[in-house]
Order: sequence, then C-alpha cells, then structure tokens
Amino acid sequence: MHPHRRRRTLAVASPEEILNRLETLRSNDAPTHGGRVLSYVYDSGLPELDALAASAMELVQPVNGLDPTTFTSVAAMEREVIEFARNLLHGDQNTVGTITSGGTESCLLAVKRARTNYQGAGAPKILAPSTVHAAFHKAAEYFELELDLVPVQANGQLQAARLIERMDENTALVVISAPAYPYATLDPITEIAAVASVRGIECHVDACIGGWILPFWPNLPEWDLRVRGVTSIAADLHKYGYAPKGISVLLTQGRDTQRSQYFATTNWPGYPVVNSTLLGSKSAAPLAAAWAIINYLGETGFQALAESTHNSTQTLLTHISSIKGLRVLGSPTGPLFAVAQDDSLTPETRIDPHLWADRLGTLGWRAQLQPAYRQPDGTTLPRTTHLTITPVTAASVTELCSAMTVAAQDVRGVPGINPQEVLASLDLEVLPELNSQSAQELLTGLGLADNSAGLPAAMAQVMALIEALPASFSQRLLVELMARLIEP
Repeated sequence: MHPHRRRRTLAVASPEEILNRLETLRSNDAPTHGGRVLSYVYDSGLPELDALAASAMELVQPVNGLDPTTFTSVAAMEREVIEFARNLLHGDQNTVGTITSGGTESCLLAVKRARTNYQGAGAPKILAPSTVHAAFHKAAEYFELELDLVPVQANGQLQAARLIERMDENTALVVISAPAYPYATLDPITEIAAVASVRGIECHVDACIGGWILPFWPNLPEWDLRVRGVTSIAADLHKYGYAPKGISVLLTQGRDTQRSQYFATTNWPGYPVVNSTLLGSKSAAPLAAAWAIINYLGETGFQALAESTHNSTQTLLTHISSIKGLRVLGSPTGPLFAVAQDDSLTPETRIDPHLWADRLGTLGWRAQLQPAYRQPDGTTLPRTTHLTITPVTAASVTELCSAMTVAAQDVRGVPGINPQEVLASLDLEVLPELNSQSAQELLTGLGLADNSAGLPAAMAQVMALIEALPASFSQRLLVELMARLIEP
C-alpha cells in the first residue's frame, strides 16, 4: 500500500457502540430467561444448552440453506433432525419430513400440500375445531380455501361426531391438535383420523406446541403417527425442542403425498429452483442449533426436562384449583392451560382472569390474555388467561404460586371490564370505515397510538374492546397498530 494512502472505512459507528445500542434496546424486552414470561419463550433452564446453540449458529452463519447440494452440512443436519423426530413421533420408513421456519410455515405447507392433492370438484375446504391455531386461518386466506370451523363444548373439548358429520366431498384437509393452543385440549385424534382415512381425506395433526414434550407426558391416548389415518404432523423445535427461533419439523406419510408440498421450476433463464418450503434463501442457524441440542440431550435429556415441566404444571394446576374465584378451563393436556372465572360463585367471590393477569404482571409475571370468543353457532367461550410452563419454572414455582394468590386476593370481586361500556366510551354512533388515517385516529383516542411504547402493561381493556367490536373491525385496528409500530 502506498505510504500516504489511507485505508478507507465504511463504519459509521464502532462495534462497541453498535452492541451497546443493541443492549439498550434489548433491556426494554420482556425477559427471555427465568420463566417469568408464560408464553412465547421456552427456557430449558440449562445455560449450557444456550451456549451450545449459539456456537452452532455461529459456525453456519454464512451458510445459505437454499441449496443443500452446495452446502451439504444443511442436508446432513436436516436428515438427522428429521430421523430423530420420526422416531420420536412413531413414524416409519414411509415417513418423510421437512425442516421449516416455524409452526406457521409447517401449517401453511400442510395446507398447500392438501390443496394440491385435492381431487374434488367443488371449492376445497379445511375442516377443523374452532380452537385450531390461527395459522390455519392464514393458510385458508393465502391458499383460498374455506375454513369450516366446528364449535367445541364449553370446556373447550371437541366432540368427534360433530366434526365427522361435517366431512364431505369438498373437504381437502382435516386439522386436529395435540394439544390446541388456547385451552390445551387434546382433540379426539384416533376417532377423527380413522374416518378421514376411510373417506380418503388428508388428516393433519398440529402438534407444534406439544410435539416435543407429549411423547414424554404420562397417561395419554395415542395422538401421533401411530394413529391410522394421520397424514402429517408438525412439531416446533423452537418450543419444547428448546432451539432458538424459528424452526419446526413437518412429517408426512408417503413420499408422493409429500412431494406436492414442493415447488420446482426450470421455466426461467436462471438456475433450476427446487424449494421444499415457502422460503428460498434461508439461514441454517436455527437448524444447526436444533441439531446440536438434539445430539446433546437425546431422548433421555428431553424426558428429564419433560418430567420437571410436568411436575411444575401439576403443582400450578393444583394451586389454581385452590384459589376461590378461578378455575382451570377443561382438562388441559401438556404443559399449558387456560384460567377462567368461576361463574358458579357469587359475584363478590369471582375473579376476572384478565384483571388477575394484569395484576400478576405488576408482580413480575407475564401471562397471556385471551378474549372471549363467539363461535360460529353463536355460543361463546369465556375470556381466559393462558399460561405456558417450561422446565425453568421449577426453580420459581413456589414464588409463582404466591404471586397468583396475591393477584387473586387483590382483584377478587372486582367486576371484569364490560365490553359494551368500553365500546360506548368511544362515543361512535356508527363504526367508521377504516383506512390508515381513521384507524390511527381511533387508536389515538384509545391511547394506543404511541409507536415507541408498544402495548400498555394492563391489557384487560384492550381485550374487552376486541370482545366488543366486530372481528373485521378489531383486526383492521390491530393491523394499523402493528404497522405503525415499525414505521420510521
């Protein structure tokens, strides 16, 4: 280099400044470790697992998962993860699989495959309980299928006969859950899959949340690939596989059935394109992390973590049952459950689950509020608070029980927020047509328009508003809120 020529730098900030800024941003996030966020994150409680995952991700940081013929490590890791999942979920030599970016992509691909394989003459439909995951609403919209939702009972449980009677020549796919996310209900998989098989209908089991822990959960009926008639099953590795987000596995019975999920083209002047998933270029980092964790834990490690989680879950279920004014909704399966108000008691003894969750939040525990839901037949499922339990909960289960009791004492007898009163407070004679501007103005009036603050800490009023508004209206408001959150 010429002695007078200086090396140019493109840096506008030093690495230290950039990372300090990121640490500041992260300090405003909900805690990802320690078990105080009772949804979204799945903490194994094993720091060495996080360190292993981080190291594995760093090793494949520049790798493009688009082409496993160029980056052969991708094919090797994916093959081994699929084999482990196949054994865990009782597949056989005809079971093939795909690694996806998460549960939603697994659900979308199951629907895309079924739609491609559909041989009926009418408009194809997805048939599922009303408790099916929202990802199937998205899939129905994206791939233009009708979503036929079968109402469940007041305890969240699906009656198999109600779904079976709705199977017809236009049913492209039946979806059942192990368990369903809202209330942790295990759908009657054996009965439904058997009838779907006889009628030649594909049957998908959404085990995104349960797939990596229910194999170790005691006293369950068969729910996985052992069940005759189950065509495919999805299980998220970034949940109880303890891998970083996002990664899921989709297993399908039969190679020809599964190949309809793929996209391939040579009909352009570029390189031949073959995609097993919706994504083209993709990071190999979550795959490497999941592969490393599976090799570290093995089935015995997963079983030990499941046993710890089971013990914590049973402790919490027992404790909530002892809190007058609350009840666990239905008979949950696995390490998640929903808490509702006990309407059998007098008003002064009842506890609104949303007020309880908000109070629990002030005590340092974040539970997930779920609004009441009006089913297609007009029946209403109650507002609930959802909790997901992980292995790390064992270290603080006593503290969590105490916080639950304190929160219950503080809001017992306080009436839940009335949706119609919230709606009346908007002072709207008629609901306006919403566009970006009018939606933002309404959000401003509700105190939800500060895109730097996110959602309020107390969410009961927001949930009541969702309960009061027509679904299409509340959905448009929520779209505007989320869109504004990331606008520069």
